[in-house]
Amino acid sequence: MTPEQAKFLLHLELKTLEREQATTKLVLEAAPADKGDYRPESNAKSAFELAWHIASAENMFLEAVITGQFVFGAPRPESIRTTADVAKWFGEQMEKQRQRLAQLSPEDLVRVVDFRGFIQWPAVLFLPFSTRHTVHHRGQLSTYLRPMGSKVPAIYGESYDSAQARKAGQS
Repeated sequence: MTPEQAKFLLHLELKTLEREQATTKLVLEAAPADKGDYRPESNAKSAFELAWHIASAENMFLEAVITGQFVFGAPRPESIRTTADVAKWFGEQMEKQRQRLAQLSPEDLVRVVDFRGFIQWPAVLFLPFSTRHTVHHRGQLSTYLRPMGSKVPAIYGESYDSAQARKAGQS
């Protein structure tokens, strides 16, 4: 990959990141703050654990693209205690990270970054990888919402709940 190709890919990925992160934030916000301990079965992550995994992993991936190095196991800030806290933190962090990404040079984007010793890619290629990871776990969290008493927001088009809200607004 040339530096120019990497810069073009970044341009495309920033638009995707902004759209997908907005959707992820909606799903995080839909998780009831008082039901973070919900899990569909005993071996599943709790809603809070899953929400934090989504937010922290995406932040870790973007940070690796920016710095050229993965840092695993960063501690969760003490202020993050509920899914609502996760959603707020996610929104704030992702805005900052997108701004930082936009400032990267073409050379930064082609710098090879190592992921756990088994993937070595130009940094920019971790952006679509990160998005797919987030989308996967966002789908998991969205299946928790109705059993927790919440509504599923529109993700890729209307959900049943968003369609019902739209219809109720037309009445």
